[in-house]
Amino acid sequence: MSGVRFSAVVLAAGSSTRMPGRHKLLLPLGDEVVIRRTVRSVLAAGPEEGVVVTGCEAQAVSAALAGLRARLQFNPRHEEGQMTSVAAGVAALSLPTDAIMICLGDMALLGPADYRELVDAYSSRPRGSIVVPHRGGIRGNPVVFSSRFAAAVIAGDRNLGCRRLIADNPDEVHAHEPAHDRFFVDLDTPQDYARLLERLLLPAGLVS
Repeated sequence: MSGVRFSAVVLAAGSSTRMPGRHKLLLPLGDEVVIRRTVRSVLAAGPEEGVVVTGCEAQAVSAALAGLRARLQFNPRHEEGQMTSVAAGVAALSLPTDAIMICLGDMALLGPADYRELVDAYSSRPRGSIVVPHRGGIRGNPVVFSSRFAAAVIAGDRNLGCRRLIADNPDEVHAHEPAHDRFFVDLDTPQDYARLLERLLLPAGLVS
C-alpha cells in the first residue's frame, strides 16, 4: 500500500427517489445494509479518518452505522444537491492528510482493496492532482483529490462530484483505468438492486 495519507468522505445524504418503498442505503445485503457495507469497506482501506454525510433518513442511516469508527456529519442543505454534501464532509475532516477520497454510499461492490487501488493510483500518478476511474469512456467513482483543494471545496468553489470539475481542470486529472467494472456500478433502481444481489450471490431482496 502507498505511503500517501488519505481521508475519506462517504456521501449518504440523498433522497433515493428512484427506489420505491425503501431508502436504497438501508436495503439489506445479507446480514448488513448497503451503507454499512460501504462504510465498513472504506474504513478497512485505512483512511486517516472517515466522515459519513447524512441528510435524508439521517437517523436510520446513522443507526445502521453504529459501532463503526466513522464521524457522522448531517448536511442541512442536502436537498440542494451533492455539492453541498461534499463541502460538508470535507469541512468535517480534522486530521492532516495528503488526499481526500469522495465515496458514494451506494457503491456496495467496492471492497477495501478497490479503495486502496485508487489511493495507489493517486500515489503513482504521472501528473495532476485529481484521480478519477475511467473505463470505456465512462467516468466512475470514488474521486481522489489533493488536500490543497479542501478550502475551495468547503467554500463551494469546486463541485468535485460532477463532470464539471474534470472539464474545467483537464490538466489536473489523471484517469485511472481499472481491470474491473466495480468503480462504475452504483445502486439507484430495483433492477440495480437485483443485479447487485446476484453479483454478491445473495438471495433476492425486498424491493420489486
